[in-house]
Amino acid sequence: MRRLVATILLLVLMPVMALAVQPDEVLDDPALESRAREISQKLRCPVCQGENIDESNAPISRDLRLYVRERLEAGDDDAQVIQAVTDRFGEFVLFQPPARGANLVLWLAGPVMALLALLVGWTFLRSRQRAEPDLAEPLDDKERARLDQIMKDGP
Repeated sequence: MRRLVATILLLVLMPVMALAVQPDEVLDDPALESRAREISQKLRCPVCQGENIDESNAPISRDLRLYVRERLEAGDDDAQVIQAVTDRFGEFVLFQPPARGANLVLWLAGPVMALLALLVGWTFLRSRQRAEPDLAEPLDDKERARLDQIMKDGP
């Protein structure tokens, strides 16, 4: 029974243990490999979209990892490598695109909407404070007597 549980657990966890970076992709120079891994974590997989190319098993991610390593071996610095990938695939592959052009709208939309929500809430609360309560007129003697009678006859 224990072997069955261990086998099932191993089969379930095996995909988690698989690394996206294949042994044949790893550079001999540890410094370059470290830079390649850092850059790969900043680039989004064009297929998976929620994963960086360092973690993705998609074939396009493998091609991108190899391309990043090629550029590093050619002597490009990190910014040049990222720019080369961006030139090829567009800003979509960047997890943190620069705040300029059309992306500026996306960067500013969140804070602007939060400020707008605060302003609307503040205006609503202020208008409620300014509204005068609807005060009822006090009961006259006849109404008071009738209410007292109803209360005495009550349930």
